[in-house]
Amino acid sequence: MRTVVLTMKASVIEMFLVLLVTGVHSNKETSKKIKRPKFTVPQINCDVKAGKIINPEFIVKCPAGCQDPKFHVYGTDVYASYSSVCGAAVHSGVLDNSGGKILVRKVAGLSGYKGSYSNGVQSLSLPRWRESFIVLESKPKKGVTYPSALTYSSSKSPAAQAGETTKAYQRPPIPVTTAQPVTLMQLLAVTVAVATPTILPRPSPSAASTTSIRRPEPVGHRSQETDLWSTTTYTSSQNRPGADPGRVPKEELSTQSLEPVSLGDPNCKIDLSFLIDGSTSIGKRRFRIQKQLLAGVAQALDIGPAGPLMGVVQYGDNPATHFNLKTHMNSRDLKTAIEKITQRGGLSNVGRAISFVTKNFFSKANGNRSSAPNVVVVMVDGWPTDKVEEASRLARESGINIFFITIEGAAENEKQYVVEPNFANKAVCRTNGFYSFHVQSWFGLHKTLQPLVKRVCDTDRLACSKTCLNSADIGFVIDGSSSVGTGNFRTVLQFVTNLTKEFEISDTDTRVGAVQYTYEQRLEFGFDQYSSKPDILNAIKRVGYWSGGTSTGAAINFALEQLFKKSKPNKRKLMILITDGRSYDDVRIPAMAAHLKGVITYAIGVAWAAQEELEVIATHPARDHSFFVDEFDNLYQYVPRIIQNICTEFNSQPRN
Repeated sequence: MRTVVLTMKASVIEMFLVLLVTGVHSNKETSKKIKRPKFTVPQINCDVKAGKIINPEFIVKCPAGCQDPKFHVYGTDVYASYSSVCGAAVHSGVLDNSGGKILVRKVAGLSGYKGSYSNGVQSLSLPRWRESFIVLESKPKKGVTYPSALTYSSSKSPAAQAGETTKAYQRPPIPVTTAQPVTLMQLLAVTVAVATPTILPRPSPSAASTTSIRRPEPVGHRSQETDLWSTTTYTSSQNRPGADPGRVPKEELSTQSLEPVSLGDPNCKIDLSFLIDGSTSIGKRRFRIQKQLLAGVAQALDIGPAGPLMGVVQYGDNPATHFNLKTHMNSRDLKTAIEKITQRGGLSNVGRAISFVTKNFFSKANGNRSSAPNVVVVMVDGWPTDKVEEASRLARESGINIFFITIEGAAENEKQYVVEPNFANKAVCRTNGFYSFHVQSWFGLHKTLQPLVKRVCDTDRLACSKTCLNSADIGFVIDGSSSVGTGNFRTVLQFVTNLTKEFEISDTDTRVGAVQYTYEQRLEFGFDQYSSKPDILNAIKRVGYWSGGTSTGAAINFALEQLFKKSKPNKRKLMILITDGRSYDDVRIPAMAAHLKGVITYAIGVAWAAQEELEVIATHPARDHSFFVDEFDNLYQYVPRIIQNICTEFNSQPRN
C-alpha cells in the first residue's frame, strides 16, 4: 500500500512539472507575440461631462466650438465633475475655441466652486460636488499609460456620438504574470495542496449580494489632515450615512476610487518662482543648505492647483529652469524634485536670471494663472556679478513681486568687486523691509523659512501684483465736433484702439469706458458694460460720428458723473481726452473737480486745440500729461509715450 501511495505522489509531481514547463514555454511564446498597442487619442464632444468618464486620468481631443454657453462649466481652476470637459479646458485657457488635445486629472470633490468669466466662457458657482477635475496641457508623463478608449459610467454616452471607441465599465482582466523560478519547497507545498482535498465554506446569501464601493464621505465630514473629502467603504448604497439620492444624478456616480489629491491652500494662491544660486563660489555644502530651505518651503506650502504653485530656476553664467509651475502639483512631488537638483557652477549673474524669468517663466504655457500674483524669491550668496536694477524694474512693471534673500554679503576688502552697491534695495518691489532678508551666515538660513512663507502668502501686501496695465478704469472723452470730420474721427478711434490694446482688460483688471461730446454728451459705453478686450475693441469700432460744437468743460463734468462715479474704489482713474479745438465753455472748474476726485487726466490736442487749455485740463505736471500734434495722422506716435508715462507714474507711487 505504501508503495502505491509513493508511486501516486511521484506521478502527481511528474505531471505538475510537465504542466509547469509547458506553461512557462507558453508564457514566453505569448509575451513574444504581445506588442504594445499604438496610443490613439480618443475624441469627445463638447457636452461630455467629466463625471461620465470613469478613468482617473486621461488624454482626450476636444472639437472646435466648445466656448458655447450651453456647455455648462462649474468652478475656476478646479472644476466640478458635472462640468463639460472641453468647456472647462477653454475656460482655464489650456485650449482656445478651435479645440485640441488636453490632459484631464480627477481630484477630490470640494465644498464649493466659484464661478468666473475667463477666455469667453462664463463658469457657474456650485455649493458642493463629490468629485472634481483639473485640465492641463496634453503632455503625457513618462511611465504613465493613458487609455486609447475611455471607460464610461453608461454605455449610452454622449461621447459615442463623436465616433470614438467607447466601452462600458468592466472588471479589469487578470494580468498575465511572468513565471518565476520555483523552489523545491514551493513545489512540495503545491503538491500537498493538490493531493489534499479542501473543503470550501458555502458562501452566505448576504455576502454574495454585498458590493464594496469606495465613495466620497458625505458632505460635512472633513478630514483632519487636509481640506479634502475622505473616502469610506460601504457594503451597499442603502447603508450610506447621510445619503442624498436627489443631489447627484445617477449617471454622475462613479465606481472608481480616487486617491485624495491636495488642491492647495486657496488662501495662498500665488505663482512662485525660486531663483537659486548655483555659482561656483557657493560650494557644495552651502548649495545643499540652499536646497534644504527650498524643500522646507515646499513642505510648508500646501501646493496644489487651487493654491500655490512653485517652480525653480538655477542661475550661474546662464539661468535654466529645473521645473515650471505645472510640473509638480503637490508638495510631496515638489520636495522630491528639489532633492534631485545638482549644482551648475559659473558666475552669479542675477540680473540675467531675473530677465530670463520675466520673459520666459510666467507664461500660460508654463502654468501661469492670470488670477494668481507672480512672486520671485532670489537667493544670492555674496553679491551678483552683473547689474540687477534695470532687469528688476522691468520685472516689477510686469507685475512680478521680487523678494531677495542675501547671505554672507561682501566683506570690507571685497566691496570693491561689487558691481552694483545696494543691489537688493534697487531690485525689490518696495524698500520697506518686507521684500528683503539678509542672513549673516548660511547656518542661519533656516530661520527665514517661516517669515518667508508668511510674506509670500500675504497677497494683500504684494504690491507688484497690480501693474500699470491691469489696475485702472480708463475713460476716453472724445471730441465729435464738426471740425473733426468723419475720416479724422475714425483716426481718433484707431488711436483709442491702439491705447486700449496695451492694457489687460477684464472685470477685475483694467476696464474701459467712452464718452463722445459736441455741445451735448453721449455715453458710448460704461466701465461695467464689456469685460474682455475683443468686446471693448469691437465697441470702439461701432462708435458713430456725431458732429456739432465743442463744449469740453461740460464733457468733463459728464464723464465724472456718468463714468468715474461708477469706478471701483481700488482702481486708478484715468481720463484720456482728445480734442481738435478750443472749448466754447470754461474748462478750469471741471478740470479742477476731476483732479480733486483723484482722476488722472491726459489731454491730447490736435490741429486747432489750444495749448494753454490742454495744460489746464491735464494733471500736474502738465508736460507729462498733455500732448499736441499738428495732424490726426500723427496721433499714433504718442501711444508708446503715453503708456510709458502711465506706467512710470504708477510705479513711482507707494502701493503698500
